[in-house]
Amino acid sequence: MCMMDKRQRILDATKLLLSEHGFQGISMQLVAKKADVAAGTIYRYFSDKEDLIEQLRVETLIQAAKAIQKGVHNGLSLKERYRMMFLNVWNLASKDGNLLLNRNQYECLPKKDSCTFRELERSLFAQLEQLYSEGKKQGVFKPLDNEILVGLSLEVSITLARKHVQGLYQLDSRALEDAIDASWDAIILH
Repeated sequence: MCMMDKRQRILDATKLLLSEHGFQGISMQLVAKKADVAAGTIYRYFSDKEDLIEQLRVETLIQAAKAIQKGVHNGLSLKERYRMMFLNVWNLASKDGNLLLNRNQYECLPKKDSCTFRELERSLFAQLEQLYSEGKKQGVFKPLDNEILVGLSLEVSITLARKHVQGLYQLDSRALEDAIDASWDAIILH
C-alpha cells in the first residue's frame, strides 16, 4: 500500500470521526482503528493530534475551494457566477456532508497563525474574492468588505446545505432557487 494512501485514509477517518464525535471525542487510537492502520503509523505523517487536525483543516479548505469555485469563470455574469458557487456548495454538501458538518468545529479551533491561514483562504478562494470586488467596482454590490458580503450571501448557502444534510429541513429545487435569489438580493444595491 502506498504511503499517501495511508495518509489519506488517516485523514478520511479523522474527518468521519469528527462529524460523529467532535474534536474532543477523537483519540489517535480511534483514528488508527477507523483508518485500519497501526496507531504508530499516524505519527509517520502527523506529529500529534493537533497537527493531524490542522492538516485535515487545510486539506478540507483546499477541497472546498476547488468544489465551490468549480466551473466559475469570468465569461459568466456576476449573477451566474454567484448562482454557480451557491449551487456548488449545495452539491458539495450532497457529496460530502461531513465537510460542512465539520466546518463549524474548525472555526472554533484556536489558530496557530491566523494571518497565514487567512491569506491561504483568500488565495484559495480568489475567484470568490474577485466576484465581490468586481461587483463592487461595477456598482452592483453594496460597498461592504468582501467578508461581510460573504457572510450575507454564500454563508447562507453553507448554513442551508448543512441543515439539509443534518435533516433539519429539506429544500426542493424551487426553494433553493428562491434562497439564491434572496441571498443575492441581500448584497446588491437597490
